[in-house]
Amino acid sequence: MTNAHLPEPRGPLSDALLAELRGSDAGFPPPPADAYGDDLQLALYVLYELHYLGFDGVPDDREWDPRLLALRAGLEDRFLQALHADTPVRPSDTAERALDELQLEPVGAADGSLSHFLRDHGTLEHVREYAASRSLYHLKEADPHAWVIPRLRGRAKAGMVAVEFDEFGAGRAEEIHARLFADLMTDLNLDNAYGRYLDAAPAEALATVNLMSLFGLHRALRGALVGHFATVEVTSSPASRRLAQAMRRTNAGPAAVRFYTEHVEADAVHEQVVRHEVVAGLLADEPWLEADVVFGIRATGRLEDRLATRLLAAWRDGRPALRTNRVTRPSRVRQPHGA
Repeated sequence: MTNAHLPEPRGPLSDALLAELRGSDAGFPPPPADAYGDDLQLALYVLYELHYLGFDGVPDDREWDPRLLALRAGLEDRFLQALHADTPVRPSDTAERALDELQLEPVGAADGSLSHFLRDHGTLEHVREYAASRSLYHLKEADPHAWVIPRLRGRAKAGMVAVEFDEFGAGRAEEIHARLFADLMTDLNLDNAYGRYLDAAPAEALATVNLMSLFGLHRALRGALVGHFATVEVTSSPASRRLAQAMRRTNAGPAAVRFYTEHVEADAVHEQVVRHEVVAGLLADEPWLEADVVFGIRATGRLEDRLATRLLAAWRDGRPALRTNRVTRPSRVRQPHGA
């Protein structure tokens, strides 16, 4: 399988980083002020990708390059500071209450719900843009969550492994959820190559992927990673039902419908396992991590809301939501990551 190509830079920092990965040694400028902006989020995404499949032409040992790790640490600090400032956690906040709040369903698209908009108003091109922007997430969705497994014990570990087993296809390569999403992309006439739409994805989409990489790579953030994981599972089933309806209404294709129908029932079961085994098990062992779990839940929701706002604003104005004018059709269908 061919790894992704290095993307185009989006500012001075990402330009210097990409030059470094191509063999230059010119040094890095200070991090940009905007923690959520294109330049910082792209640089962080590229640095994290060295821990996944990497890039064409970049040696594998750059994953542990001390200069790159130091740069990454500084960008992570900037990102975390912004997230903590925007998602404060009170001493009285509990994980149970934060999870219950996730089940307060939005009334519709007017409340900023992407799934409501796509179900009720979305066109096939909206669906294609949505899939392209989310491909960076869904083609690696279960991978960073797996990093927390050796950091858990007992009930939390057993529950986490049970849900991840389903995410990775329950032993069947063709059922890996990343593969199912790649099949969805094929139905939508999108290129399903891993990382294909990195240049097209807005900063808000990169931030949702960077968040789970950040939480997954740091043992100190294991509570936040469990909060992220719980948020994904608790919110997935109702949103997936609406997205399956959107796929049917726009004639997106059977594989596109199947990806979301698969998540309606599976994630309803996963929600209970995550609540009663993963979250409850973690907090039984390490109750001092409750604030971190709440932070993970709320930071995930905040970044998902930012992405929804970006996409909906563009679609309501009749503009493309991606950074390129159109999503490109594939020249050939490739085997996706995880297949």
